[in-house]
Amino acid sequence: MSSIAAKLQQVRQRITRACDGAGRPAQSVTLLAVSKTFGATPVREAHAAGQRDFGENYVQEALAKMDALADLRAELRWHFIGPLQSNKTRAVAEGFDWVHSVDRLKIAQRLAEQRPAHLPPLQLCLQVNISGEASKSGLRPDEVHAVAQAVAALPAQRVRLRGLMAIPEPVEDAAAQRRPHRALHELLTALNASGLALDTLSMGMSADLEAAVAEGATLVRVGTAIFGVRDVSRP
Repeated sequence: MSSIAAKLQQVRQRITRACDGAGRPAQSVTLLAVSKTFGATPVREAHAAGQRDFGENYVQEALAKMDALADLRAELRWHFIGPLQSNKTRAVAEGFDWVHSVDRLKIAQRLAEQRPAHLPPLQLCLQVNISGEASKSGLRPDEVHAVAQAVAALPAQRVRLRGLMAIPEPVEDAAAQRRPHRALHELLTALNASGLALDTLSMGMSADLEAAVAEGATLVRVGTAIFGVRDVSRP
């Protein structure tokens, strides 16, 4: 077993234990392997170990990786999870399956306009700055309702709003880790009560996935615990 396969197994076990503790089926949580700054070979190894969902932050790096893994395209789901500038939306609309980091209506509109008609709808999550950090991207919680309604009204054959994403401020205490995840879940519940039909909570990473699963995460984004420490000199 490769080291990546072994680490994937360990992360899956963590998710299963967290789901057991929360009284949830393990299959209710999707593991997104965050492969940013790692090359095509580690992704290929993870695929060989059964991983199918991969997260990328940098458009050009991701596109090069997709080209190198073109033989696996039908088996992989590519998620864009980084800040998205308007001048990069076309490449993302054409190349990815999911975008988690929609932080304003204009981005969603451009993705809808630029999604090729022959592809399935691009799956979207709104990024929420749930901890109110000045350094973080994302909508304020009080902005989410209006933007969600507008995004949900975009052409359904091009984009589909699936839910919310957040990157809470890192904390060590388990109870403190759970609070922002709970707030995001409550926000999703309120949106659904207003008439939307959202099913995705993209929250939880290597350090806090247990807290996220306990508060209802359906998709956890894990990089370091699978691929190791990133080279911070990369983009």
